[in-house]
Amino acid sequence: MTLSERLDTDPENLERDLVALVLTIVELLRQLMERQAIRRVDGDEELSEERIERIGLTLLRLDERMTELCDHFALEREDLNIDLGPLGRLL
Repeated sequence: MTLSERLDTDPENLERDLVALVLTIVELLRQLMERQAIRRVDGDEELSEERIERIGLTLLRLDERMTELCDHFALEREDLNIDLGPLGRLL
């Protein structure tokens, strides 16, 4: 069996899969940033109300942008939660 027989080389599918992979990485980073921000806000760090508001607004905008990108490429957020085999789901 040749490589092209084993892989789906349809350009549309390849593009969608590549976009899904990139958005998966972006979503992973967004979630990590969100967790870090929550730790900072809930932790002992002295953050001004303005700084907390800015962090919240930034996270909200990132989440909205991810939703827009998923909609644009006809992806669901669940499509980004790739299966890592024995390690479980990524997100």
